Amino acid sequence: MKKVILAVLMLSHFSVMAKSETNEWTNTTISDQTIELIQQAQLKYKNCVTQEMQKKGYLKIDSRNATNAIIQQCESVLSDMRKVYLKNNVPNVIADRHLKKMRIDITRRVLKQLIFMEASRAAGAAH
Repeated sequence: MKKVILAVLMLSHFSVMAKSETNEWTNTTISDQTIELIQQAQLKYKNCVTQEMQKKGYLKIDSRNATNAIIQQCESVLSDMRKVYLKNNVPNVIADRHLKKMRIDITRRVLKQLIFMEASRAAGAAH
């Protein structure tokens, strides 16, 4: 009985190893020109967010709502960035993953800064 169980486990181990070989990472390359275009698009997005943050109207509303509004205003610039990815044959999955990560990172930074500004105003009003 033990020999049968051992044989079954060994066979299943080999089948798992065979499947994992087909799922190996395949290296991809992005040209320097594509990287430069992506970096320019990133800079354009960050500039949009920075310019939008400097509008005075956002200081009057809750920092979470202001963050959401700022990110929504620059969403079209982010979609232009996606077009750059797709035009340069970057797979959809990679493009979407990078854009999502970038949006999350920028959103966190904006929210953090707006909360800090809100706290600074509240501290100044308390004195």
